[in-house]
Amino acid sequence: MGLFNKIKNMFQGSEDSSDSQNQPNALKEEKENDLKIYEKGLAKSREGFVSRLANLTGKYNKIDEEYFDELEEILIMADIGVNTVMDFIEKLRIRVKHENIESPEDLKEIIVDELFIIYVNDEVLSSRIQYSQSGPTVILFVGVNGVGKTTTIAKLAWKLKNEGKKVLLVGADTFRAGAVEQLKEWGEKIGVSFYGKEEGADPASVVFDGITKSVDEAYDVVLVDTAGRLQNKVNLMKELEKINRVITSIVAEGPHETLLAIDATTGQNGISQAKSFKEITNITGIVLTKLDGTAKGGIVLAIKEEVGIPVKYIGLGERKEDLQVFDIEKYIYGLFKDMI
Repeated sequence: MGLFNKIKNMFQGSEDSSDSQNQPNALKEEKENDLKIYEKGLAKSREGFVSRLANLTGKYNKIDEEYFDELEEILIMADIGVNTVMDFIEKLRIRVKHENIESPEDLKEIIVDELFIIYVNDEVLSSRIQYSQSGPTVILFVGVNGVGKTTTIAKLAWKLKNEGKKVLLVGADTFRAGAVEQLKEWGEKIGVSFYGKEEGADPASVVFDGITKSVDEAYDVVLVDTAGRLQNKVNLMKELEKINRVITSIVAEGPHETLLAIDATTGQNGISQAKSFKEITNITGIVLTKLDGTAKGGIVLAIKEEVGIPVKYIGLGERKEDLQVFDIEKYIYGLFKDMI
């Protein structure tokens, strides 16, 4: 049995499994709801990218150069990335030759399995947040304007609050008009605390006061919104270095995470942003926003191959609960569940 079919059986057979029956109803319901969010959020990618893959099987009677050319085009159009696709096609060619595979139908499951292997091969990229063992956990958010960074911070704050954590939002994106006020309004809406200063204030001073407040008032998690002026890398790098020094001066091991928000609908431009931010600061994870708004779901695989940073959260809709911890098995299942 292939890897995908094992995943499929794990999810579709979960209701009948002894593990599932032994789980509390609330936990079981939460897992089922999360899976439904993945399925619904990846609907566009299934209709676009995956339906083209499925149609390819019906179009060809044998695996030839024309088949491989069209498969290559489909994968590149899915934002998986040219280099990744070329390596992927070469692996398929080798398997077809060594295993004497002649029918595209027989290759269908192998394609899905090999796409899964792209993400899990060599190393397991953890989607878990590295929480502090003592004192507040400080999570820094970076990303260019317009990617949904501030909204994502609010959704994560809501999620952490529901897990019983005391959360503080810190508005250090002080030079973007309305950014501080927007984060403050989100704090009021979801019922978590906020710290900020007037527009134009020094971001590092905002962070210093915010982190000090979090220590004094025993907050569990601090989510810090920062500027995303990538067009001036030198200034942004200096600003982030200063913010990092300020955090470390108060919380020695902080920041515990630096998460980069990327808009999935921007495709390869988002990959370029990840590479640029990786050059100027230590990015520990990606938050992939608006994944429900694109038919090019392959960007997750491109991030793994081209940037080597784990995707920690994905945005699969407008609702607060649509921000999900990234799970490669749910992702693969949500994409390909109708194909095999």
